[in-house]
Amino acid sequence: MKRILITVIAFASLVACNSNGGSKEATETKEEKKSAETSIADNPDYAAGLELISKSDCLTCHKVDEKLTGPSYRDVANKYASQAPGIIPTLAAKVIKGGSGVWGETAMAAHPQISKENATLMVEYILSLSDDK
Repeated sequence: MKRILITVIAFASLVACNSNGGSKEATETKEEKKSAETSIADNPDYAAGLELISKSDCLTCHKVDEKLTGPSYRDVANKYASQAPGIIPTLAAKVIKGGSGVWGETAMAAHPQISKENATLMVEYILSLSDDK
């Protein structure tokens, strides 16, 4: 009986020691992510892109982390962020002209009223949402 009790106490001590180390690493990772998120949100291009998207009809079909009619912004970012900055003009043109076939059969509506400059800011905002950042 004493052996079982000693074994249980020893096991509990090991688990407790390992949990503290993991918590510290998890805390540091959360703090690093929070710092990175703060610095991204402070970027004026991020804010401008977000504002343009919020004033457009984009959120009718897209959400940051949720697929609606179109892909989530995070999915788009994860697919294309590694190709930036070269892919940005192509994606900005797609925002303006519309398109289909990349994310399924549903076509993205054209937005000819959006300037190339504003479409670029919107795309830069979306790409900033990549999980790799």
